[in-house]
This record gives sequence, C-alpha cells and structure tokens, in this order.
Amino acid sequence: MVGRRSDPERRERVVRQATDYVLAQGLAGLSLRPLAQALGTSPRMLLYDFGSKQELVTAVLAEARRRGSERLMQGLPPAGATVQERLRDIWTWLSARERAPYARLFFEVHADLLAHPERYPDQAGAVTDWFGPLRAVFADLTTGNDDTATPTLIMAVLRGLLFDLTTTGERERTTLALERFAALLRAPTP
Repeated sequence: MVGRRSDPERRERVVRQATDYVLAQGLAGLSLRPLAQALGTSPRMLLYDFGSKQELVTAVLAEARRRGSERLMQGLPPAGATVQERLRDIWTWLSARERAPYARLFFEVHADLLAHPERYPDQAGAVTDWFGPLRAVFADLTTGNDDTATPTLIMAVLRGLLFDLTTTGERERTTLALERFAALLRAPTP
C-alpha cells in the first residue's frame, strides 16, 4: 500500500496562511488545533504536510524572513543618497507600524532561541541574511565583500533600536537615537 503524497501547492498555501496567522497571533503557545481551525484544515493534515509542529514552525519562520527580506529589497534607499539618508530610509521602513508584527515575531523567536536553541537550528540566517543587502547599501562603509563587521554593527544598532521601539512605543526617542548613530557614520578614508 502506497501512502498519499503531500500536495506541494497546498503546503505552500498553508505556509503562507500559517505565516499570516503567526504574524497576527504570535508564536508563543502556538497550538496546532487552533491554527488548523483558523486555516480551515485539521491538525492531522498539518502534520501530514510538515511531519511535525517544529517543521511547520521552521517553514513559517523561513517564509516570514523571505517576506521581510523581499520587502527590504523593495524599500532600499535610492543610489546617490548619503550614508545618513540611507540609514534613515532603512529605519523608516523597518520601524513602520505595518512591520510591527515582523518585529514582534523576530524578538519572540530570538528570546525563545536563547532558552531553546535546538528548536531553531537555522536561525543564524535571521541575522546573516541581512549582510548582503546591508553590505550593498553601505558599500562605501565596508572594507570589501568579506566585511561582516560593518553589517553586524549596523544591524545591531537597528535591532537594538527596534527592540526599544517595539517594547516602549517611543518612536521620537528611538528615531533621535538613530539620527545620532547616523551622524557618527563616516566612510573609511583610503
């Protein structure tokens, strides 16, 4: 007896819908039964398509990262903008209210990652995925294609300010802090 094969189109649709659900509801306490009900399917079908809850979560997180990265690439600052303008544009895009669900999910996963690293074997990509776009946007600040320090610094400041904004809601203060950081950035002298 041969088992039925998973439907890749259904699986992709479920990943998209489950990602929407997780962005709206969060990941903490995620249970298959309410998720399945919200998606119009059953917990059994979710397990059939993904093998385990953790595999479903992994697929959802990958989809959320893909969406975020795709949207970042669309919102990159124009060529010719100053370093400060580019950083401001990225902060404006990243801290926009419509991206708050992504920020909450990002921080939720990273908090859980500290306690349960075994649940997130591929989460290093959540940080390093941004290196390429940041290296491209801030090419005049980097020391070459192997420079990971500059994107790490920029991402650390953005992440810290985004965490602050997400937890306090103090947009004016965090934006002022971003402006001060931007003023400190200078292209390296040859």
